[in-house]
Amino acid sequence: MLSVPEYSARFIDYLSQRSLNNEPKNLYEPINYILDLGGKRLRPVLTLLAAELFDTPLEKALDAALAIEIFHNFSLVHDDIMDDAPLRRGEETVHEKWDINTAILSGDAMLILAYQLFENYEGDTFRELAQLFSKTAIEVCEGQQYDVDFETRDDVTIAEYLKMIEYKTAVLVGAALKMGGIVANASKECQAALYDFGRDLGLAFQLQDDYLDAFGDPETFGKQVGGDIIENKKTFLYLIALQNANDDDARQLEHLFSISPTHTEDKIATVKQQFIESGAAAATQEKIAFYTEKAFVALDTLKISEDKKKLLKDFGKSLMERTV
Repeated sequence: MLSVPEYSARFIDYLSQRSLNNEPKNLYEPINYILDLGGKRLRPVLTLLAAELFDTPLEKALDAALAIEIFHNFSLVHDDIMDDAPLRRGEETVHEKWDINTAILSGDAMLILAYQLFENYEGDTFRELAQLFSKTAIEVCEGQQYDVDFETRDDVTIAEYLKMIEYKTAVLVGAALKMGGIVANASKECQAALYDFGRDLGLAFQLQDDYLDAFGDPETFGKQVGGDIIENKKTFLYLIALQNANDDDARQLEHLFSISPTHTEDKIATVKQQFIESGAAAATQEKIAFYTEKAFVALDTLKISEDKKKLLKDFGKSLMERTV
């Protein structure tokens, strides 16, 4: 087994070999741009790592890992358009650097390229990978639609929000791990445990991302801090704050999330203060810890060595301690 940074390096090397120099350039250059922006490479690393948990060379999982990474970045390109986001990983978003039509079309091409990579697998492996990918892809789209719908709803529940982030974010983490298990021909029980571990870790990861969006360091976070507040996104922080607030604070919070503010910085500061005073900030950190521990329970059911379990557990812990 390699270390997580070593898996990341092997994947990045493979990604660089697969750089697209096709024509028309305005279709493929945005794809190379978003893939080269970096990021945590969380999902492809998990695919490679999962394959080697069952003594399968990581090389066999590289195309599945690349498919996951391309799909993830496709979703980011389209999400950024919907959110009118100016930055992604500290750099211009694709639609800002080029234009919206180019970003839409390049994103569409990325989805197709992701599916093409499964053609490099045969028989049952191809079928199982394609079925899991299709199921996951539609769930991600459903999660994104829930996210869009929530922006104009005043009655979003905490349970609905958790379902939304499960579909939009967590299922792809679960699928990344399960794909490694599929490539390695692991047992169905181990594949299911890998998926559960990844899904719960993905829930913790997204809640951590929500927390960092409000309270992260602008120098390290890579996105606009307070972006969710500006966009009136009803995150776990917002929903808990609203639930815990007194009538006056609740009315103020609902008002702030019903307008496109002129004084954005004032809005961000006021909302963040409410998040702290209502206990929402602390409750979010507690929920992150809850899902992390739940992921570790699933991990314990895997029939692999304790050393291999420790590698996954250390990886999970590192995600919860991140600042980016």
